[in-house]
Amino acid sequence: MDSTQRRKRFREVLAGDKCVRPASVFDPISARIAEDLGFQAGLFAGSTASLTVLGAPDHCVIDLTEFAQQAHRICRASNLPLMVDADHGYGNSLNVRRTVQELETAGVAGLSIEDTDLPTPFGKAGTRSLIPMEEGVAKMKAALDGRQDSELVIVARTSAVGLTTPEDAVLRVKSYAATGVDAVFLSDVTNRETLEAIAAEIDLPLMIGKAPPEVRDTAYFESLGVRIDQQGHKPILAGVRAIYEALKEFRDEEGAAGIKYFASATLVRQLTRADEYDRQMAENLS
Repeated sequence: MDSTQRRKRFREVLAGDKCVRPASVFDPISARIAEDLGFQAGLFAGSTASLTVLGAPDHCVIDLTEFAQQAHRICRASNLPLMVDADHGYGNSLNVRRTVQELETAGVAGLSIEDTDLPTPFGKAGTRSLIPMEEGVAKMKAALDGRQDSELVIVARTSAVGLTTPEDAVLRVKSYAATGVDAVFLSDVTNRETLEAIAAEIDLPLMIGKAPPEVRDTAYFESLGVRIDQQGHKPILAGVRAIYEALKEFRDEEGAAGIKYFASATLVRQLTRADEYDRQMAENLS
């Protein structure tokens, strides 16, 4: 399946009437697992990219090239439509344009550009703030201008809901929506009132990031036009824990006799698409 077809599938999700929970993926195998389990979309975040590629925390130390290369590996290994969190676009509006070009070439189905002031400015360690709304608008316009495949989904992301006021959040969302983006990603939603106020002002699909239990309800989300409900990135954390425990067992015991929970040879063959490789070897190397 080519990239455009995957983008069309992702647009079908956004245009539907259901709220979908994407799979948090971070490498080719995790994407194939999500695909085989029937997820309709995958999500690759800057935080999981930093952890996977650099072994670093989510402090914007990963660069565009490293992020795009890992996104390419994920897209190459799976037909899962991949939505990526492109953070602040790795710079100013000119950098945003290039970010879109690189990620489109990598094969992603959609990407979000956010209005958080990143990397954290000097003297503001431990705090978060937003760029001026006018700069956010300019970044969204640059993202739209940078894409070549019109099926690529461009999403405006804002943390205004949790960092400023409900009024500012509504104004920012309306301004970003007016640029022609395909969807809006709301981070830090903590109450239903603000979510409802935003949903009433725009006619675009919404994405929600890590809403608390008192806000999260699938039927409620669907009634407001929420089409993507991102629930965090526990899979990679579960993987880190499993690897840690397995290596600890290797260190402390003789061999792996004590390890009871691991992928079977059958599952590994499935995820590595071994049957297809075997077929190609028989045809081309015999």
